[in-house]
Amino acid sequence: MESPDTVRREAGVGSQVMAAMSYLGILALVPLVINGRDPYVGFHARQGLVLWIWEVLAVFSLAIPVIGRIFFQTSSLICFLLSVAGLISILLGKAWKLPIVGNLATKL
Repeated sequence: MESPDTVRREAGVGSQVMAAMSYLGILALVPLVINGRDPYVGFHARQGLVLWIWEVLAVFSLAIPVIGRIFFQTSSLICFLLSVAGLISILLGKAWKLPIVGNLATKL
């Protein structure tokens, strides 16, 4: 896989829309399946998939009294902020490696 610095949006609006879908929860699966071979789209799709898995695990943590709720609320805020950062990077035509998520995404 190419480094985030060398991954750039080469195609037009289609790649940008597919990459943007990556940060919209379960919709991260759509660009991964349809256009995952494009390095730009694949990079964002893998990061979006990691965020979505984190969000699902956070929902399951609600079964744990007190600590689960705190973990869920904190995770929801962090995932939201990381998704916004990912969308901003797409608007700028960049591929920012998001903190925490970026390292996990490269292993997918």
